[in-house]
Amino acid sequence: MPVDTADFTTALRQYAAGVCLLTVRDDLDDVGTTVSSVMSVSATPPLIAVGLTDGGYPAEVLEAVGRCALTVLGTQHAIVASRFAAHGRPSARHLLDSVPWTRATGSGAIVLSDGLAAIDCRLERLVPAGDHVLALLELEDVPVLNEPAAPLIRLRGRYVDESARPLGRP
Repeated sequence: MPVDTADFTTALRQYAAGVCLLTVRDDLDDVGTTVSSVMSVSATPPLIAVGLTDGGYPAEVLEAVGRCALTVLGTQHAIVASRFAAHGRPSARHLLDSVPWTRATGSGAIVLSDGLAAIDCRLERLVPAGDHVLALLELEDVPVLNEPAAPLIRLRGRYVDESARPLGRP
């Protein structure tokens, strides 16, 4: 018997996940998207997998460019995460007004200066997975580490802190 889509969605909303910002710099602009489907794949070589919507613009640009950066977001980035999760968003630089950022050395992609961690990556390959693709990314550098900062977490459709308390507007 097939699993009901609503039940599937409800079940997965119970799983707390860290929130990241994936950015890609191409010749025209900077593209970014909020992602919470991130997992460690291998330590040798260092690989992570990121789930992206199949046919979505971020996946398309990542495939063309072959490099990206991933910033692990902190609780102070809840508004940034919401901006990059919206459809029809403008250039990544326009969504980061007043947010300190720099560029990763290898990919040239945007990384947030006050993120918990930033990872500069090379695309190993895209793997089809239903209505998504898994981007297998090889880590090339970790330019930002801010270990004492509180992580941004997504739980039950909301951004929460590490104690599962919903985050209010700043």
